[in-house]
Amino acid sequence: MDSESGHIQEDEATPGEGVIAIPWQHLSEDALVAIMDDFITREGTDYGDYADTLEAKRGQVLGQIQTGKVVILFDPVESSCHLVLKENLPSDL
Repeated sequence: MDSESGHIQEDEATPGEGVIAIPWQHLSEDALVAIMDDFITREGTDYGDYADTLEAKRGQVLGQIQTGKVVILFDPVESSCHLVLKENLPSDL
């Protein structure tokens, strides 16, 4: 995801073995916000001349999750969640 624009980038890594898709509706609000915040606030973000607020970025990411453009993946090996463009996933996820 490009944290500046709030859009998931197409070059996000493809999931490894054992990774499962988690429907966003199955997460508590706190868990969903924590996953989005972790993604949005990663180091190395270039905000340029204008930076959206955290709330605005959350809204952008949530919209992509709710429309199915972005999928939440859980990696049991890393015990972590990732946000990935659905179009970049194998059809079995």
